[in-house]
Amino acid sequence: MNKNFFRKYLLPGFIFQSVIIGGGYGTGREIVEYFLSYGPVAGLMGMLLVTTLLWSLFLALTFEFTRKFKAYNYKVFFKNLLGKYWIVFEIVFLVYVLLVLAVLSSASGVVLRDDFGFPYYLGVALMLTIVAFFTFKGSEKIEKFLAIWSILLCVVYVVFLVVTLVNFGENITENFAASEITGGWVVSGFKYGFYNMANVIGVIFCIHHIETRKEAVSAGIIGGFIGIIPGILLFTGLTAYYPEVVDAEIPSAFAFRETGVAALSVVFQVILFGTLIETGTALMHAFNERVFTPGGLTSKEPPRYLRPLIAVGFILIAVALSSFGIIDLIARGYGIISWCFLAVFLLPLATVGLYKIIKDKNEGNSKI
Repeated sequence: MNKNFFRKYLLPGFIFQSVIIGGGYGTGREIVEYFLSYGPVAGLMGMLLVTTLLWSLFLALTFEFTRKFKAYNYKVFFKNLLGKYWIVFEIVFLVYVLLVLAVLSSASGVVLRDDFGFPYYLGVALMLTIVAFFTFKGSEKIEKFLAIWSILLCVVYVVFLVVTLVNFGENITENFAASEITGGWVVSGFKYGFYNMANVIGVIFCIHHIETRKEAVSAGIIGGFIGIIPGILLFTGLTAYYPEVVDAEIPSAFAFRETGVAALSVVFQVILFGTLIETGTALMHAFNERVFTPGGLTSKEPPRYLRPLIAVGFILIAVALSSFGIIDLIARGYGIISWCFLAVFLLPLATVGLYKIIKDKNEGNSKI
């Protein structure tokens, strides 16, 4: 495959997939909360008809706005989108980063406790420490890590789905056949799509590969479909264990254990732990890009020691929040933050942002 084609059309989608996969798919808790809890048919409709189309539309807008104004970190992006009110997004995004880190660290604590016998808070601390390490290393290593690990998780999901279809295929067929379409799946699909779109801020650093509007829009549309692939694979597999899986703290781990293939379950736990790390790394990297690029916190280049200090501060707050538990953090925290991102990001992008894209005939007229 041509290297430029991959960087322009596919890399943004894979990076988007990788930054949502930990907080959006990895544990399976999010898939259960926003989709499977409404039944197999309604849940799948929510994923395909609402979330996927929403992502493709807003990724295309985001990538083109990023390209147009050379807004490769989120301060530059939102100064161009919201003007003097850009700080509103800053506040919401920082709350979101802390919330996701809390969810990821809580999930890590549960996985390492239930499957490997680690104390809960040791698992939490281990995950966050590794996130801080990768964040300190910078963009190039992060790009490679995110893209490769995302592909590994997809491979594991495919194997999981094949094993589940072979051993429990009848359960999936029966659960889909018996499923009724209940209310709420549309709104739930939007909520899931809204809060996960915030993760695109962890993607815009790689949009510098894109040179034309056609490339930006095409990459966005493709990215929406790339982003949903792991979710569909996991959703289909989880359906075999419906409705018992709905009450599991980490539904994906529950389902992998239920396959009866011990080796697959162990491999998944390792991959899942790495996935939680990659998502946390991408979000921390987005914040560091905001601080350590021109137009960041100061006009001068901040001292390098700020990177580990920022990471430590985020880690301490995330550890405290993780005490609320993964189920409450996802059900309540993500639910509230989704409406915040609709207000401060998606609606402005679909109105003010689209107007600026169409009106501004000059390339690179960026505010920093």
